[in-house]
Amino acid sequence: MSHPFLNIVESISTFDTIKVWLFAGLWGLWMLFKRLVFKLWNPKSFECVNKHDHPPPCLVTASYGHHSFVKLKGVKLHYVEAGSRADPVLLFLHGFPDFWIGWRAQIGEFAKSHRVIALDLKGFGDSDKPLRRKSYRVEVILRELSDLISSFGMGRCSVVGHDLGALLGWYLAHSSPHLIAKFVAISCPHPNLYWSSLPSSSTFNPRWIYFSQIPLLPELEALQEDVRIIDKCHQHLISGGGKIDSFMDAYKYTFSTVDWTGPINYFRNLPFCQVSNKSGMIEVPCLLIVGNKDNCIELESIIKSTEYTEKYFLKVIENSGHFPHQEHPETVNQALAKFLLGDVAVTPGKSPSGLVNRLYGTVMSAKTYSNQVFGKALSFGQAPTSLISALKS
Repeated sequence: MSHPFLNIVESISTFDTIKVWLFAGLWGLWMLFKRLVFKLWNPKSFECVNKHDHPPPCLVTASYGHHSFVKLKGVKLHYVEAGSRADPVLLFLHGFPDFWIGWRAQIGEFAKSHRVIALDLKGFGDSDKPLRRKSYRVEVILRELSDLISSFGMGRCSVVGHDLGALLGWYLAHSSPHLIAKFVAISCPHPNLYWSSLPSSSTFNPRWIYFSQIPLLPELEALQEDVRIIDKCHQHLISGGGKIDSFMDAYKYTFSTVDWTGPINYFRNLPFCQVSNKSGMIEVPCLLIVGNKDNCIELESIIKSTEYTEKYFLKVIENSGHFPHQEHPETVNQALAKFLLGDVAVTPGKSPSGLVNRLYGTVMSAKTYSNQVFGKALSFGQAPTSLISALKS
């Protein structure tokens, strides 16, 4: 059976592919040299000690919903389900490194109006974790996600994705509009902009993307120093006084027992593909949510992402970083509820081109929508210096 995503996914140019592999080799050698030096200097620095043998209560309780599994063409996926099966399906796709618990502040809230499915993406949490790199090719993942949505028997569902989950959601919105009612991308630009706009301040910056192409070494690195990578990524779970949120234990337990090959394999595949220019614009209504203090993405890339959408709205979360749905759940939940449950009908029209025009168009769209449901949607005063510079150039 032919799938529509085969027509929208294409490989990046040969030049860009060679560049990735060239820098991967150079950066990999440099990182290997550094690790060997550190190993000689401090042998204990490379010890991978699992300090988290027992799952914390939040992972075994049924308070969030029912833990369920579905097997699709040999792949078993785990998800937490809440709400009535008679209600519309709302599928949550987490980012990297994360799993279903990342939606803890949304599951109960939206179970009042939806059949909520908080999925563990393949390779994460309690879902299957095949080791082969090709198991994480974008067309394979899209086929599995589309089959998953079809298995719910509701025809269409709304998709809310964060980071990696939103990146996959962008592809789904392009390839399977018949399956997607509405799409929300949190902290994630369009795939054709994502890889070229990663700031150096991000933990997973271009150097890390090159490093991730090397076999085994990134997996070993991820487990070092009590899974220190989790501390770096989930700084929002550590207060200014050094107090650690109890949910950090859930992340440490999950990612100290998981084989990191599966999660990292996403980064060994996704940078080498993009959405074909022949695929056209996304007709599904889209909501783009971003924190104004997110150092993992550029606000310009979020604005430019609207060039791929027919109907879009933008919500900037004040004083928020890369995890706005966890850092400011009430604000994000309000925006989600009014987008998912409200009237988001927009008169179709050709979107303006150019960054300045896109910014103006996005603000006007966000302002119009905010007058109806959002309140303050976008603050010019919070625009980052890089955006101002881009507008002046």
